[in-house]
Amino acid sequence: QVQLVESGGGLVQPGGSLSLSCAASGSIFGFYAMAWYRQAPGKQRELVAGFTRDRSTYYLDSVKGRFTISRDNSLNTVYLQMNSLKPDDTAVYYCNADPQRISWGQGTQVTVSS
Repeated sequence: QVQLVESGGGLVQPGGSLSLSCAASGSIFGFYAMAWYRQAPGKQRELVAGFTRDRSTYYLDSVKGRFTISRDNSLNTVYLQMNSLKPDDTAVYYCNADPQRISWGQGTQVTVSS
């Protein structure tokens, strides 16, 4: 059973940047198309960015041009670079497969506030 551990969240001012990491306990990229999700208070979890099977990327419209997903196969790790952060980006961020097929990790809190 693969386990996912997200890290890198924190408190940042609007316009700031954060870099999130998601480390998997086992090999993932040969089996799953990985993605980042987020869940804001009182809202449903939404898919933010991900890889397709052919390694192309896709993004939620509201984060296009600001967020970048990347990966390190040798480390079984997925990253999310977040720039020009806005208060609406405040949420708990999770990684998982798309569609979700792995147990959820604990997530990492991102708070954008002045």
